[in-house]
Amino acid sequence: MTQSITLRQPDDWHLHLRDGAMLHAVLPETARHFARAIIMPNLVPPVVTAAHARAYHDRIVAALPDGTRFTPLMTLYLTEDTDPDDVAAAHASGLVHAVKLYPAGATTNSASGVSNFDTVRPVLDRMAEIGLPLCVHGEVTDPEIDIFDREAVFIDHVLDPIRRATPGLRVIMEHITTRDAVDYARAQDDTLGATITTHHLVINRNHILAGGIKPHYYCLPVAKREEHRLALRAAATSGEARFFLGTDSAPHTDDNKLQPCGCAGCFTATNTMSILAQVFEDDGALDQLERFSALNGPTFYKLPPNDATITLTKTGATYPAHIDTPDGPVTVFDPGFDLNWAVT
Repeated sequence: MTQSITLRQPDDWHLHLRDGAMLHAVLPETARHFARAIIMPNLVPPVVTAAHARAYHDRIVAALPDGTRFTPLMTLYLTEDTDPDDVAAAHASGLVHAVKLYPAGATTNSASGVSNFDTVRPVLDRMAEIGLPLCVHGEVTDPEIDIFDREAVFIDHVLDPIRRATPGLRVIMEHITTRDAVDYARAQDDTLGATITTHHLVINRNHILAGGIKPHYYCLPVAKREEHRLALRAAATSGEARFFLGTDSAPHTDDNKLQPCGCAGCFTATNTMSILAQVFEDDGALDQLERFSALNGPTFYKLPPNDATITLTKTGATYPAHIDTPDGPVTVFDPGFDLNWAVT
């Protein structure tokens, strides 16, 4: 029986670090295990220009604990006023590795996102020319569309038309939550990738709603039926190159999670690798964990895999219930089962 596994050091291809005191509190939780991360730009105000991205990058690096090696991979927040020349220059400098599309109003701090997708076509055309990927929050925001159907509708009504109108555009479907998204990703060419979060491999909508509302399991896109969770697990553990880890780890203080209108997001940075090892072991796929967490993402982003390694040992894992921040505690995601694998 396998008692330890050594992997290339993993990367997180979808991460929220926030800013200020929160950034300083949560950054060590990611940097402890991950070498790089695609940093989400939905600050207030958002990271829209190359200058904004450079300043945010420098704040992240300054917040790293002494001796920590971690590389933030910056993104730009796509708005209807985004300048294609600024995007191209930011990419050419090596600073920016993707542009993030938020449909306006879809999730936390997305008010500056896109309502009219035709207005951003010049930016998307330029991105296709230079090979800069587009990260997509894949949900429509029409209030008449059921929240559990918004990902599937987005694929049909927004994503597929964008890809057909912009040949060669490299797209990452972020935090997919449905069998529809898995099936769509599998049917496309290698210009399309998809990230899967830690928590969507573990929870379905019953975990949020059955037996009382569980605010710390509430996220966007919201977890779906069990059949969709199982489709995600099959995709993640398959080894297929188009699927890779993006935790969407999103810190909110407990005060903000427990409001009558609480914030969406699960904070998984602390225990993601232990949870993933348990999930992959349970599904008989420990041999695919390195592909999902450390190899497929760099391949899609055209970056080399990390030279460093991490080792997980079957000694049992413990983790804090919350992370203390100057703004208040942030609850660490509880998978609801024991974790046998610890990063040692």
